[in-house]
Amino acid sequence: MKKISKYFIQGLIALLPILLTAYIIYWLMKTAETSLGSAIKFIIPDKFYLPGMGVATGLLMVFGFGLMLNLWLFRGLFEACERQLEKVPFIKYFYNSFKDLAGFFDTAKKKNFNKVVMVDLLNNKDVGLIGFITREDFKDLPENFGDSDTVAVYLPMSYQVGGFTVIVPKSRITIVDMSIEEAMRFALTAGVSTDKK
Repeated sequence: MKKISKYFIQGLIALLPILLTAYIIYWLMKTAETSLGSAIKFIIPDKFYLPGMGVATGLLMVFGFGLMLNLWLFRGLFEACERQLEKVPFIKYFYNSFKDLAGFFDTAKKKNFNKVVMVDLLNNKDVGLIGFITREDFKDLPENFGDSDTVAVYLPMSYQVGGFTVIVPKSRITIVDMSIEEAMRFALTAGVSTDKK
């Protein structure tokens, strides 16, 4: 009986990430097909509609929006709309949170988020926390927030979406030769994931 449960758990652990990823992709495609497909059917006759046109339209819209953001006039208009959203009470908190989360994946904005470090918080080199340097320049922040001898380090929490940002002296960090992806996987899985991708 123990072997049966062992094999079942092994199979479940192997299949779960694949199934969850497939389900999320399916859900996104189904949502795009349903909502955008209805709009397309309203414009063109049903006999010309092909399954998948909603998904294709969604992908084209996102690509087109990204393309238009490179135009000076459109970018200015978009930024003006963003400023208005950031003034609306309650909505601005959600909008700014989602914007910051999306910005986490923007490689153009992650020029500082490229160093994996081990932080010595106890100043005894016995305990280290894995983290990521997020800021080395504090000139645009209030006085006494940080200086040329300190850095901001993000310390992710295992198995959760969250973490802490600490300001520590540069002398308390050690650069680790590890990619951001490997370090994030290591930190979020509490050190269980060690395979290199």
